[in-house]
Amino acid sequence: MKKYDVFGVGNALVDIIAFIDPKFLEKQKISKGVMTLVDETRQGEILADLHDIKKELRSGGSAANTMIAIANSGGTCAYTGKVTHDTYGEFYKKDMEDAGVFFETKPDKAGHTGTCVVLTTPDAERTMLTSLGISTSLGPEDIDLERLKLSAYVYVEGYLWDGDSTKKASELSMSEAKKNGVKVAFTYSDPFCVNRSREEFIRLTKEYVDVVFCNTEEGLALSGKTDPKEAVAFIGSLAGLVFMTAGKDGAYVCENGKVTLVPGFPVKPIDTTGAGDAFAAGTLYGLTHGYSNAKSARWGNYVASRIVQEVGPRLTIHLLGRQDEILKDFKD
Repeated sequence: MKKYDVFGVGNALVDIIAFIDPKFLEKQKISKGVMTLVDETRQGEILADLHDIKKELRSGGSAANTMIAIANSGGTCAYTGKVTHDTYGEFYKKDMEDAGVFFETKPDKAGHTGTCVVLTTPDAERTMLTSLGISTSLGPEDIDLERLKLSAYVYVEGYLWDGDSTKKASELSMSEAKKNGVKVAFTYSDPFCVNRSREEFIRLTKEYVDVVFCNTEEGLALSGKTDPKEAVAFIGSLAGLVFMTAGKDGAYVCENGKVTLVPGFPVKPIDTTGAGDAFAAGTLYGLTHGYSNAKSARWGNYVASRIVQEVGPRLTIHLLGRQDEILKDFKD
């Protein structure tokens, strides 16, 4: 019996959320609707100009969002990311644990905890300015291998392939998982990640990965195909199980070369940020609680359909106990 359903590894970022007038973006010369990497000084300038606007804090990062949503469904998770001994770092740890996720880190005194200023305009579009801070220094020494061994799955985000030490931490997590009978789940994270690290992602998928998560754009980028079914089949030749989201149509599942489309839940989205993270959460919950692959994807589709009706990547409803009601009419 495993202590944790999933052991997550990823960037640890505090989201600083503010609702703004679009004129603020014009004033600060910020490109609307995109994520931009900024340094601490630039982010400080923006925050100073937001001093009269109410702000909310959330622990974040792609894989962290997934762990929180798994816990929301009733699963058990541990998460590893890098923060430091500052106000944001202390907040991050408490917020993760309040969300039901065991958060572990070996804090450094130097540097600052990574932050992402999330500016939301009345049209529900989000503009993000990210200062990665100390999150980029996550290294192999930060991975608690004993806790990893107590987990059914390890889940690693592709965003970590932007740094040498984070790459090493990720590959160590994967290799130790394989040695100890822990299944490896890997998300390709973003088409830009795939394009930058395509050959490495292919190698990792072949060598370590049991379960791949991606969206259609990422799948097409990795496979070099133009048809989604061909893309997911290509990735399925690298790993035994692949889940590829397809927006309102649901998600493709490829198991041992067989491709099926699991239908989604039609909703009117107001913010698609975090949809992929939520899908992975629901699917991993299913895989660790005895669901079939298709039923797991169906629950993943439901969790994703709920998150796109919220502003931000955190659900305001509790999913624990809703599975039977939502899935009662689903036939594999």
